[in-house]
Order: sequence, then structure tokens, then C-alpha cells
Amino acid sequence: MNLRIASASKYVLALATLALIFASLSWAADDKDESDINKRIDTSGHVLNEIMATPDKAIPDGIMHDAKCIAVIPSMVKIAFVFGGNHGKGVATCRTSEGWSAPAPITITGGSWGLQLGGQATDLVLVVMTDQGMEHLLSSHFKLGADISAAAGPVGRDATAGTDIKMRAEVLTYSRSRGLFAGIDLSGAAISQDKDETRILFGGQMVPFQDILSGKVPPPAGSESFLAAVTRYSVQAKDQAANTN
Repeated sequence: MNLRIASASKYVLALATLALIFASLSWAADDKDESDINKRIDTSGHVLNEIMATPDKAIPDGIMHDAKCIAVIPSMVKIAFVFGGNHGKGVATCRTSEGWSAPAPITITGGSWGLQLGGQATDLVLVVMTDQGMEHLLSSHFKLGADISAAAGPVGRDATAGTDIKMRAEVLTYSRSRGLFAGIDLSGAAISQDKDETRILFGGQMVPFQDILSGKVPPPAGSESFLAAVTRYSVQAKDQAANTN
């Protein structure tokens, strides 16, 4: 009888140990995920700062002044060779009556631009220019060139949009690779809400894309640097426009 009790006790102890191990791994994974999304938000702010720091290679002030939403995808990578796809994660924010919204995690997948990007990680910036483009973004899933018109954006802080590109395109697209920043054709790329990272960012709660980007939820901790960068350059562009006029 005692032998059976001892064996049962060992079995229970082994199960408890396994449970603790799996719990520890789960907590570690959760901590890593939280760290990843916070790092991605912070990196997105750094990408925007670095791009705008070089006036002759930056997004034009006129574009920043009129932007409805801005999305940054740092270190987008190819997921296969030559004929494979591309995949990246980033964050987006939109203008609200109170300023810029909390960052919303997004993913970008596919597109016909793999050969243009080469084999190196590439930073992407998408600037939504119209109310219709903003509505597409709020829908949480759309395809560039199909659901929404997109064009390679002009470069240079003092550059004009050239022809009427700014008036026609719903989204202006840019890439930075090997130190080169330029407009890029992202036709065929699908953009959607990253639901897993949304839950992580908002403490386990699945917040709808539209609620985040319309300003219905406050920015979570860790998003300050990204929103500060977006605010800085949109206000700077506004001041520049006022001085010009």
C-alpha cells in the first residue's frame, strides 16, 4: 500500500514539474512576444527618424503634411529564393481629432517586387493620402493595386509630388535598402491586421483595427517613440507649409 502511495506521489510530482516547465516556457514566450512587438514599434520610429534626417532623400514635407495614415514595416524580408514571397511586420497610425492614433500591428505579404528588393532586409514606409485610402486601411485587409491605388512616392523634403501623383494615388510607397531610400512599386502586396500581436500589445485583448486607428483606444506603453516621430514630422511639415504660404 505504501509502495503504491509512494509511486502515485512520484507520478503527481512529475506531472507538477512538467506543468511548471511548460508554464515557464509559455511565460518566456509571452515575454519574448511582448518584447518583439515593443521592439518593432520602437524600430519603426527609428526608421522614420533616419529617413527624415537626410533632407534630399526624405519623404517630402507636402506628403507628410497631407498624410492621413503612416505605416512603417522595418526589416521586411524574402521568405524564399527568387520565386518565393515576401513577408514583413510593422505598425500603422492614422490622424484623429486628438492627434495620431495608437499604433496598430500590421503584416504585409506577397507582391511582385521581390526581385527589386534583392536578398537584403528592407524597410518599407506606406503613406495613405486620401480618405478612401484611410477607409481601406481601417477595413483591416486590402491589396495594393487592386483594392487601393498605390504609387512609388517622390523623394526629397522640398520635392513637389510631381505631376499630380499625390492627388491620384491613395497610398504612396517607399523602400530603404542598402542605404538607398526611394519610391517602390508594391502592387499585389496584401496588408492586414496582425491579430496575434494586437492581442499582445493590448494586454491579451483583441481590439478591432478600426477602433485602434480611429483613436478609440489610448496608445499602449512603449509606443511613445514611434508616435513622437510621426507627430514631429507631420507638425514640421505643417509649419513648413505655413512659412511657405
